[in-house]
Amino acid sequence: MARRYDCGDATDRKTGLREAASAVRRGELVVLPTDTVYGIGADAFSAEAVGDLLEAKGRGRNMPTPVLVGSPNTLHGLVTDFSEQAWELVDAFWPGALTLVARHQPSLTWDLGETRGTVAIRMPLHPVAIELLNDFGPMAVSSANLTGHPSPQDCDAAQEMLGDSVSVYLDGGPTPAAVPSSIVDVTGKVPVLLRAGALTAEQLREVVPDLEVAN
Repeated sequence: MARRYDCGDATDRKTGLREAASAVRRGELVVLPTDTVYGIGADAFSAEAVGDLLEAKGRGRNMPTPVLVGSPNTLHGLVTDFSEQAWELVDAFWPGALTLVARHQPSLTWDLGETRGTVAIRMPLHPVAIELLNDFGPMAVSSANLTGHPSPQDCDAAQEMLGDSVSVYLDGGPTPAAVPSSIVDVTGKVPVLLRAGALTAEQLREVVPDLEVAN
């Protein structure tokens, strides 16, 4: 039976965060608020948990799960060949609605789907999400919806779709907007905007002027 905690209440929030971290450590799924939409999260280093996440969403391995982190410093242990321009994007837009596709460390034993040696990674601008990520560590997190359905902006919508496939729901109230993060590929010499979302190409070019836009 899923448990739900009101993060607007200090006591409930503290209990919920503790229970959510424990659930993820047990290989279970949790739902958490972010600055874009609600996300469904799992231990990024548990292939079984990530598989359960994909199954809960009805999503295939051809759409790998992004990873959320609680601090830019976490990147040092996760990615390699991270360019100066990539760090400039992190400095300018993290925490926030920018996902970076980077090459992950070859030594990492994770299975996020068919990633071809890359990882989509982001630091969300939401205190509940950051607190959970700093407690547990990097988490595989995707939008908390069934594939093909709208991404949820509140906990009710997420719970209606995902039900008891999730152990803990952290209710942080409505999210500010249903606009997804912008995705920039930093694996090459020039950053490439793969998806325009909360951040436009013009905003990104203020930091990396040679940004290209994928066709």
